[in-house]
Amino acid sequence: MRKSFRGLSALVRNLLKLDPLNGQYFVFINRRKTQMKMLYFTPTGYCLWAKRLEQGQFRISPTASGQRTLTLTDLQLLIDGIEVQKYRQFKRFRGA
Repeated sequence: MRKSFRGLSALVRNLLKLDPLNGQYFVFINRRKTQMKMLYFTPTGYCLWAKRLEQGQFRISPTASGQRTLTLTDLQLLIDGIEVQKYRQFKRFRGA
């Protein structure tokens, strides 16, 4: 997680084959899942946001490609440390 603006934008361009200037948010999490950096471009320049956890880990499941698409809600939940799990609702008995 030593990369800054140039290093992360080069990763987006060369590894992900995407344009870092398109306004998308690119989130990078280290192997230990304790640090996160987010890179995005505004009309006035690059923005880099970083967060390091003092305890715990970011809860994100790995994928085969190492990439995943997040919605804005998913990103907010990830930053806040909230993990949404699938749940199953069972029918309840209702007395007459």
